[in-house]
Amino acid sequence: QVQLVESGGGLVQPGGSLRLSCAASGTIFSINVMGWYRQAPGKQRELVATITRGGRTNYADSVKGRFTISRDNAKNTEYLQMNSLKPEDTAVYYCNAAVVVLSPYRTLEVWGQGTLVTVSS
Repeated sequence: QVQLVESGGGLVQPGGSLRLSCAASGTIFSINVMGWYRQAPGKQRELVATITRGGRTNYADSVKGRFTISRDNAKNTEYLQMNSLKPEDTAVYYCNAAVVVLSPYRTLEVWGQGTLVTVSS
């Protein structure tokens, strides 16, 4: 089984920063695209950012210039550095990964359990 475990959420004041981490564990051959999504109360889950194995990134317009996604392929871990946080960034943040496993060879879409980020004074 493959698992994604997130950490780093919490309460922060507007204008502050947080760094989320997401570590994959299990019998992993490789990981292709990794990403972060979020779901605010009463809203649908939305894309925040994605990063390919080669480091190509993509961001939602609402977070461009404030959030940075990165990954460490050797550690099967991705990060989301969030700066200049706003109250509208409040949401449960989920990590996501396309994990390649063997026996049989296939790609699994795996989700983390979510971590709450609250931006409030």
